[in-house]
Amino acid sequence: MSSTPTTQPAPASTMGSQGTQLTFRQRLGRWDQKASPYVYIAPFFLIWAITGLFPLVYTAFVSVHKWGLLQGNKGFVGLDNYTWVLGQERFWKGMRNTLSIFLLSSVPQVVAALLLAWVLDANLRARTFWRMGVLLPYVVAPIAVSLIFGQLFADQSGVVNAVLAKLGMSPIGWHRDVLASHFAIATMVNFRWTGYNTLIFLAAMQAIPRETIEAAIVDGASRVRTFLNVTIPMLRPTIVFIIITSTIGGLQIFDEPRMFDTSGGGGADRQWMTVTMYMYELGWGSQRSLGRASAVAWILFLVVVLFALLNFYLTRRIAGTDSAPHARKRKEAHR
Repeated sequence: MSSTPTTQPAPASTMGSQGTQLTFRQRLGRWDQKASPYVYIAPFFLIWAITGLFPLVYTAFVSVHKWGLLQGNKGFVGLDNYTWVLGQERFWKGMRNTLSIFLLSSVPQVVAALLLAWVLDANLRARTFWRMGVLLPYVVAPIAVSLIFGQLFADQSGVVNAVLAKLGMSPIGWHRDVLASHFAIATMVNFRWTGYNTLIFLAAMQAIPRETIEAAIVDGASRVRTFLNVTIPMLRPTIVFIIITSTIGGLQIFDEPRMFDTSGGGGADRQWMTVTMYMYELGWGSQRSLGRASAVAWILFLVVVLFALLNFYLTRRIAGTDSAPHARKRKEAHR
């Protein structure tokens, strides 16, 4: 008896939905649909690996070596650079100044941006003009802003002290007192970044369904009550994003305090010297120790990550505890 040859079924990858074998062009089209998204995003991750990840890893390598600016690598020292930095009074003074300026700038900045976005979301005349106007301070170079505000808050001939003198108040030593200098620098930061955050909040507000806002108003809620109980709860993802980015930028502040006076050293007693300024002083100042400067950079990186995670945890926890009551209110508003 003769055996009939059996045909092997085609691989599943080459079979269509009806069991027919796919052509090379069809297989190429399927492969293109699966692989093209990764090809599109690959340039970003490649550039980020070169300009972001590699410097981060290389800075960690330099931080555990005795590394001079001109002499280069002088040998492995382990964690000696970190222990030396943590034992310096200037480092802790810079950390205190950084946190103080961060709190005086980021908190009022987020609140002011949220209120401005709420006003700009209303039916105003020349809305485009006002919306573009809040972004103008962001366009100004930070060095120009620092020079202008440095003159406004000058100790002897500043405009702010002149106004205080007209009001019968004693002048303030903006470049002498610790808290006053922090307030002046925080004012520069708020001037530059409030408009930028305002437009982000405004874009998020415009994405809220108008039916939800109108339903709350029809039910008798005032504009303020609607803003507090409907708009803000629906802006939580955007608020989390703004808080995290403000935290990262606030802890890395450099331009404004660096240009607050002509010397750029952070004051005679380093009363407004930030951590990034101290890192710059170690790496390119009198010591020229890139190993210690890299240690400061990594300590600051860990502090930024810690604060970002803490902010994310707190905002998510607040959102989780308040989401159920607001969800019930929105359902009642829809009814």
